[in-house]
Amino acid sequence: MPIDEASVVLIPGFMLDETLWKAFVQYLPEHWEIHYGNISSGKTISQIANNIIESHSQPLVIIGFSLGGYIARQIAADYPERVKGLILIASSLREDTESQRSAKKQMVEFYTPQTFKRLSTQTIVRSLHPRNRNNSALISLILSMSTNLGYKVLVSQSELIRSDIPSCQIQCPTLVVASSHDCLRSVEESIEVKESIKNAALRMVDRSGHMIPLEQPEELAKIVTSWANSYVD
Repeated sequence: MPIDEASVVLIPGFMLDETLWKAFVQYLPEHWEIHYGNISSGKTISQIANNIIESHSQPLVIIGFSLGGYIARQIAADYPERVKGLILIASSLREDTESQRSAKKQMVEFYTPQTFKRLSTQTIVRSLHPRNRNNSALISLILSMSTNLGYKVLVSQSELIRSDIPSCQIQCPTLVVASSHDCLRSVEESIEVKESIKNAALRMVDRSGHMIPLEQPEELAKIVTSWANSYVD
């Protein structure tokens, strides 16, 4: 099935919304039908995956970034007849470590619905390529997404359990995209994702940190479009 006969669903990451994809979609083919997956409600990854699948009746090509990659894998595993292609960007198979869980718990407990305004600038800066760490416009854009989502979403996304997604069941064409300068998700993690899914491909993006759709939107779109034209049929 050609990709123009399927809905392309973009799923963002932790405390991010559809703004993440604003620059990226400008470089995609105009005939692609683009939709945005909402991950701000649901107590489990399975619930969020089910909510997204119920919002669409067409065959789907799922593109998931970071946390969105976990949700995208869950959709592909649970609804194989609906997913015609899967693209996982800066994501992982790994559950949060004990220290990561502790850090999220402390962050949630530090704030209240009244005091939470946004994620810390330090957190955002760490996620970027060194050349982007003084890019105030980019940093402000990312911070604004966490402001828009608010404390309730911070709590629900921090509590998500990221384990037990059966990647070995995924049969659709799959592309894994990574950056060697990603300080949050290593290349080794992307290799693990690739090797867990039959016949998956791995592509690398240069000059980007974790925020590939924002840091290298044109390069990412070229990689995605080229792969989709070759493998989604």
